[in-house]
Amino acid sequence: MLVWVIYDITENRIRQKVSDCCKSYGLYRVQKSVFLGDLNSNDRDSLALECEEWIDTEKDSVYVFPMDEQSFKQVKLIGQAFDKELVSDEIITKLF
Repeated sequence: MLVWVIYDITENRIRQKVSDCCKSYGLYRVQKSVFLGDLNSNDRDSLALECEEWIDTEKDSVYVFPMDEQSFKQVKLIGQAFDKELVSDEIITKLF
C-alpha cells in the first residue's frame, strides 16, 4: 500500500535519522520532510516504531498515512509539487 511519511522535527540529528530510516525502507523523498512509497503493514508499523523511539514527542511529529490506489489517483498537485531529481519515475508515473 502507498504510504506518505510527513514529519516536523526540530533537531537536525534526529531529523536525519528519520530521513535515513525512510530511505532504508525504500521510500522516495518528494519534499524535504515528505516521503512516499509502498510499504506493507508490518514495515509501516516498524517504521513508525523506529521514529517514535527517536523523536521528542513533546515537540516533534511524524505522520504515517497509508493511501489506497484509488485515493492516490485523485491527488491534485499544484505548482512545483515534486522535485523530479528526488522522485523515481515509477512514483511520478503513478501520479499522472
